[in-house]
Amino acid sequence: MHDEFLCHVTAYGYCDGRRIGVPLGTYRAPTLALALWWLRDRALWMAERLDPRPDGGRFPPGALVPVAGTVPDVPGLLRAWCADVDQQELVADELAGGRLVRIAVSDDTTEYELLAESVDALRMQRTAPALVMPVG
Repeated sequence: MHDEFLCHVTAYGYCDGRRIGVPLGTYRAPTLALALWWLRDRALWMAERLDPRPDGGRFPPGALVPVAGTVPDVPGLLRAWCADVDQQELVADELAGGRLVRIAVSDDTTEYELLAESVDALRMQRTAPALVMPVG
């Protein structure tokens, strides 16, 4: 059983023709349950910031505008992922098995990534014999 998990949230976009990643948070979860909770919490955190309630009073009139119907509904996808029990169980099984989990959703400008991996699996990779390449 893997005991600790490293979790990351990153947004990727393009600036001056280059793909740029902006870290939005990192958490070292001491248990699988806390790793899953943090991933769901961050997904909902992003969804709320991407699709806030206009009646919340935090935005001046006209600050929020609808997007084209062809643009993927990233906040809706993130909220649906959080509510999908089968998806949560799949993520739990993958993490418990020592496998990297990546949940990514994109709209027309940005990719949002939730990433989690077992700290134990990372340690095991580091202790594997290094590949030695001859030089010259």
